[in-house]
Amino acid sequence: MRNFTIYLVVLLCFFASKMLGQETFEQRAKTIASKIEAITKEEKAALKIEVEAVNNQLINGTITREEAESKKKLLAEARAINIEARVAVEQEALKNLVQEKVDDKIRTVDTLKIDRRRSIKIYLNDKKSKNDTIEKFESERRTTSQFVFAAGLNNVVTNKSVEKSDFRYLGSHFYELGVSYNSRIAKNNNLLHAKYGLSVMYNNLRPTDNRSFVINSNQTNLVVNPIDLSDSRFRNVYLVAPVHLEFDFSGKKMKEDKPFFRTHESVRFGIGGYAGINLKSKQIIKYDDNDLKATERTKGDFNTSNFIYGLSSYIGYKSTSLYLKYDLNPLFKDNTVKQNNVSLGLRFDFN
Repeated sequence: MRNFTIYLVVLLCFFASKMLGQETFEQRAKTIASKIEAITKEEKAALKIEVEAVNNQLINGTITREEAESKKKLLAEARAINIEARVAVEQEALKNLVQEKVDDKIRTVDTLKIDRRRSIKIYLNDKKSKNDTIEKFESERRTTSQFVFAAGLNNVVTNKSVEKSDFRYLGSHFYELGVSYNSRIAKNNNLLHAKYGLSVMYNNLRPTDNRSFVINSNQTNLVVNPIDLSDSRFRNVYLVAPVHLEFDFSGKKMKEDKPFFRTHESVRFGIGGYAGINLKSKQIIKYDDNDLKATERTKGDFNTSNFIYGLSSYIGYKSTSLYLKYDLNPLFKDNTVKQNNVSLGLRFDFN
């Protein structure tokens, strides 16, 4: 949860800085985000080299398979500790940066420039003048921003079907949090929009029949757990960049014989896709151990794909839409049976 908070705060800070035009704040937030991403990539790359060295020892016969698996587990735990420690430093820097932004608050300006030829004055003591000015400025803008939240059901497509799935239909779910930009493509027409941004996706799968994942070389198999599990969950966290072509039927209004455009006021639908990276894979199992509640969390790559890309679409009214996503890449990159993640739920775009 702490890492998720880091990613989300970085995203919000980055896009908020874009909208407010605070270049220094934007650059610093972007630098911190880049450092967090670089830390994860660097530690994963180092772990891969270390695991390859252990595999070579196993091939050469200098260690047994059990010793190899034990070494790999210790190496993975050590790298996880490194990531947590190094990210904590950047988290503190981000916390201080956000606090500086809060303390500085929002600067008051006397003139808001629209272009080189025209400017609009804001009179803070005149309520009517201020509202008219803000409304006029909004009518000139072709790009707006939204906070995106989506949630719903999550599962996998196996052999082109989701029937008889190995995962619970109602127990498996997804979440998405992010920020997006919405740019009107035509100057005097409100139908077509380009929608783009950054999101953090949480995809959760809950296996049926008391099963959990076990890694067997380059295969990740779902097997019956010898322990009676109260919960079994497999989670993947992604940082993605969604891009959609949006059709918005909000139309236009006229004011002082000039067109006035607004978005998210009528029926709209979007088609597009997304691409990004896998930030974290984790399996969580819960069970009773001698009348005690036990929880095991196992982090690793689980042979999942390092990159994610897929197709997505949504249709709805105003800020609420029905949302469908489908990963084109398989969930596990080397498994004999290819399974692709699919999600269906509700999406909210708050202006």
